[in-house]
Amino acid sequence: MAEEEQIIETVDENGNVVKFELFDIVEVDEQEYALLLPVEDEESDEVVLMRLTKDGEEYLFETIDDDEEFEKVANYVESMDEE
Repeated sequence: MAEEEQIIETVDENGNVVKFELFDIVEVDEQEYALLLPVEDEESDEVVLMRLTKDGEEYLFETIDDDEEFEKVANYVESMDEE
């Protein structure tokens, strides 16, 4: 049985709604991060990383502004790919 796609809608810096498919959730240093694939651009194999925070029952997707934090998560994800 195929897993149901989870589509996440976010708003970019220009106010445009962008849809992503939730590809995976990883945990790095006790913080969860979402790996998102752009839905509109199926040609792209670019994965978008976002910090995942929980607000009550809702998940919030936040841009990772800290370069060091982003690098740490990106390196973790790359090491997963190699396994």
